[in-house]
Amino acid sequence: MEFNLSQINDSVKEIEIKLSYDEIKDELTKEVKKRTQNLQIDGFRKGKVPQHIIKKMFGDSLEYEASEKIANTFFWNIIDQEKIRVLDKPVMTHLDFKNGEKLDFKIKFETLPTLDVKEYTDLEIELPDYQATDHEVEHEIEHILEANRQFEVVEQVGEERNFVLDTEIIRTDEEGNLLENVKPENLSIDLSKDTVHPDIIEKSKFKKVGESFQFHFSDEKQRSDSEELNSEGEKFYYQVKILGIKKVITPELNEELIKKITKDRISNLDDLKKDIKENIQKYYDQRFDELLKLKLISEIVKRNDFSPPQALIDNLLEQYLKNEEEYYKKNKMFFNREEVSKRLLKNAENEVKWYLIRDEIIKKENISITDEELEDEAKKEAEKTGLPIDKLVNYYKSSNQLDAMLEKKLFDFLVVKNIIKKVNPENFNKKVETNE
Repeated sequence: MEFNLSQINDSVKEIEIKLSYDEIKDELTKEVKKRTQNLQIDGFRKGKVPQHIIKKMFGDSLEYEASEKIANTFFWNIIDQEKIRVLDKPVMTHLDFKNGEKLDFKIKFETLPTLDVKEYTDLEIELPDYQATDHEVEHEIEHILEANRQFEVVEQVGEERNFVLDTEIIRTDEEGNLLENVKPENLSIDLSKDTVHPDIIEKSKFKKVGESFQFHFSDEKQRSDSEELNSEGEKFYYQVKILGIKKVITPELNEELIKKITKDRISNLDDLKKDIKENIQKYYDQRFDELLKLKLISEIVKRNDFSPPQALIDNLLEQYLKNEEEYYKKNKMFFNREEVSKRLLKNAENEVKWYLIRDEIIKKENISITDEELEDEAKKEAEKTGLPIDKLVNYYKSSNQLDAMLEKKLFDFLVVKNIIKKVNPENFNKKVETNE
């Protein structure tokens, strides 16, 4: 027997095997006998048909059928012997069987690529350094006050904008005549919002419940260079009837309200602002870590690109599609499998690439989770949950938790071994826009 393994690409191999007739004749005889043991022809008992008659009836077709099975047997024997991990169903690309002479064949299959991972340290990674500002704190306080505001039913809109109008609104022509086949809509208008059209704010002043006013706005479309700069878009006219008026009463941010919104955790404004700022910064720090992880993965994959096994990509893509389909069904949206598949394919390819590169780095750098580290993690969790430490350790070993801890340790290593630069967010965004 002769065999030769060739590499088609990073993840696809092809094996060529040449067998002499002497090496396969016993197996051929057995296979042909299996195929004819239940053969029944008039004048002969079942399974007792003479070989010369079988040969006359079938020629070499039975041997040809048997040769394919024999080829697969020899293929798997070599795969086991060479300790090769086949990822998907192998495909026979060539079969040359000459009865009484030889059996030559080729089989293509996918396997895990052999990677020599490089350039995963000493990379320069720039990321925006977002810092919580006093302006953001004040903006958050505005949200708090808005969420806790109260409403008083009144009969008339005042000078200020602290009013919410319950209205019936309908489209009209320029003279205020109702348009045909147009139905009125009920709409709540919060005059304090910046998105409210200025004409509505002005026309509604001092109006009472039951009164109406008109307003209009222009649809400012993009114009070509040949159009006049002072030309206006299409105008739309509306009549608004006030059905109800509520005056907005913004609460005072006093000790009582601060205790309420923080569940008695904080009682004064300075501490509240400090807490808000810390929470905003925690969000930025968390986002920074997420972006750093994505950037490291992207840069390392880019420097170690290869053709990943299609079988792994297909399996991961199928998981993506199942999750997406569940989301679409839950939200009563139409699920176009083909379009979603195209959208997610690149993500699946990159994740498979990173998964294989990640494992190679872990092996190369001898990164592992020790029993002591497992126990330390279990102790921390036991303090929170009250669960026994030994049970937590066993759970970590038998679940994905161990893999998550291993990946965290890998990223801790990568952060230390690479150059991470925090840069001004504005400069960073300009640089990204320029590169795009």
